Amino acid sequence: MKLRTCIASLIIGLPALAAAAAPWFGIRVVDVETGEGIPLAELRTVNEMAFLTDNAGRIAFHEPAFMEREVFFHVASPGYEMPKDGFGFRGVRLTPKSGAEAVVKLNRVNIANRVARLTGAALYRDSELLGAPVPMPNSAEVLGQDSVQGVRYNGRLFFLWGDTSVARYPLGNFRTTSAWLPADAHPSRGLAYEYLQEPGKPGELRKMLPLDGKGAAWMFGLHVLPGDDGREVLLSGFSVHLSLAERTRQGIARFDDEKGVFTVAADVDDAEKWRTPRGVTVWHGGHVYFASPFLHTRVAATVADFTNPKSYEAFRFDPASNQWSWQREAPPTMQSDRVPAEHARFALKNAEGAEVRIHTASVKWNAWRKRWVLIGVQSGGKDDPSVLGEVWYAESASPEGPWKRAVKVATHPRYSFYNPVHHDFFDSEDGRVIWFEGTYTREFSGNPVATPRYDYNQLMYRLDLADPRLVPAHAD
Repeated sequence: MKLRTCIASLIIGLPALAAAAAPWFGIRVVDVETGEGIPLAELRTVNEMAFLTDNAGRIAFHEPAFMEREVFFHVASPGYEMPKDGFGFRGVRLTPKSGAEAVVKLNRVNIANRVARLTGAALYRDSELLGAPVPMPNSAEVLGQDSVQGVRYNGRLFFLWGDTSVARYPLGNFRTTSAWLPADAHPSRGLAYEYLQEPGKPGELRKMLPLDGKGAAWMFGLHVLPGDDGREVLLSGFSVHLSLAERTRQGIARFDDEKGVFTVAADVDDAEKWRTPRGVTVWHGGHVYFASPFLHTRVAATVADFTNPKSYEAFRFDPASNQWSWQREAPPTMQSDRVPAEHARFALKNAEGAEVRIHTASVKWNAWRKRWVLIGVQSGGKDDPSVLGEVWYAESASPEGPWKRAVKVATHPRYSFYNPVHHDFFDSEDGRVIWFEGTYTREFSGNPVATPRYDYNQLMYRLDLADPRLVPAHAD
């Protein structure tokens, strides 16, 4: 009995002994302008040991070979940088000491501020190791989440994501994951999602679109409308895929409050390309508009019309009359379609006059600018820093455009940041400050190296619309 007690005491004491033998050296990387910690900053030693900041911009460092001696760290972060030294290196020399902390300051090249990683495990890992205060627990419920949608629904904030990875096995939830937030939640205070779980199965994420058959179920075009009884109805488009290119089903779904899942409200013919919810929605003038990437499809803002594919309208240019109109017969005119320059509605260009081809976007009305604002990801070319990682801002007086000038607000070299969403319910300072997020992933980037903890997760940005660098986007 005494031997077992001694062994148990030894085992229990091991973590404490390890902590005592390896106290951390704290490194905090901050924005030189705001003093805020920078998530996703990398410090790399000469022998290629890499360390990434957490959401507070902190790194808990302890490498026995490098303690109490001067160490050079290369420093890099998408959209941030420090000046080069005389040999062209961007970095800093630090002397790691247990219990001490160093601050590294970076200049922000982005116009938008990177705020936080919103999903995945250990959002404040290093801060916790260093004993610094954190705004929320370091959850490990999910490891990665793809493509977010969010709305106000029944007095709370409701979110859904596509494919979700988990710790117990490489295959996680591929039938859509959802979560709640309180109505007053805000990214400036951290977002601690309350994930929906399978009834009677704690820790197992709920399949929000539990359909029969194989394939991943993706949802988009999420929107809330009043029902016939006056209660809110939560609706969404969906599609089922065996691969990105192979779709087996599409339709429109409705949230069942009693079951806590979505059910199929209408199937849409698989040959149909546009008469279905898509992208990010916005309400305007009695219609629900769908950004895919511009607002060139819409439907009357009733449950009956939303769930009826025949009710959908497309914004189309008629070359015979040189007129734009909403109609139901033909597909919408897209940015890639040829329209005379004097009649173009979706012809975004940068300050140098080069075309900015938008891949996906979010379009919302902004009370501070009193204009429609677009946050979009560029479909890049060979000379761009990334294929799907360059984020642009644009404005228009009308939801249908014209959209003319764009300003780049964030970059993700050799990485993707796709399906951006501007959450207008997070807008602050009367709309002067807006908040948007997107999926940060190496998919489609050509980069063979994934960023630990950050890959395949949502990154949040804050954009101050009073920034003078945005002025070129104001031009009509």
